[in-house]
Amino acid sequence: MSTHAASTGNALTARRPSGAAARAMAGLLVAGLVLTSALAVAQEAQPQKDDPGLLESVGRWFDEQGQKIGSTFKDAGKTVEGFGHEAGVAAKTTVEGAKDAAGAVARIPVARVVTGHEKCQNAPNGAPDCVAAATAMCKAKGFDSGKSADMTTADVCPAQVYLSGRNGGPGCRTETFVSRALCQ
Repeated sequence: MSTHAASTGNALTARRPSGAAARAMAGLLVAGLVLTSALAVAQEAQPQKDDPGLLESVGRWFDEQGQKIGSTFKDAGKTVEGFGHEAGVAAKTTVEGAKDAAGAVARIPVARVVTGHEKCQNAPNGAPDCVAAATAMCKAKGFDSGKSADMTTADVCPAQVYLSGRNGGPGCRTETFVSRALCQ
């Protein structure tokens, strides 16, 4: 062996600590163990915080949204059910009304609607009396009587009113005509 190897071999050998140093190291080791166990006991004594992670928070949010959507669909379903019931009642009422109207028309076998242009005369109170005009229109078509089904009104003015550039005013009057009547 060379001198260099002998000197390195001595440097690598471990030295034994003295008695005071060994006691100090043992004390530090015991203090470390006591400190570590005290920290473990303190952590166990503290209540765990409810700090959810990101995935747990996202999962909870999806659950809440699913519940909200579910309740919305339930409410919509109840509304649709109510609407369907109301539509059924309205359809039955409409069918019954159509049957009644068909029955009324069947009871008037000779009734016809005629068209024409018959002027209504003014009654003593100034309102148009179209009953006489409807009857006259129906008699002209060969029926015995009639009732007004549609009327038309028009402003009738003398030529001087229109030549002066006006469309109405003094000198003009409103006339009412029967344009359709239900004749029997």
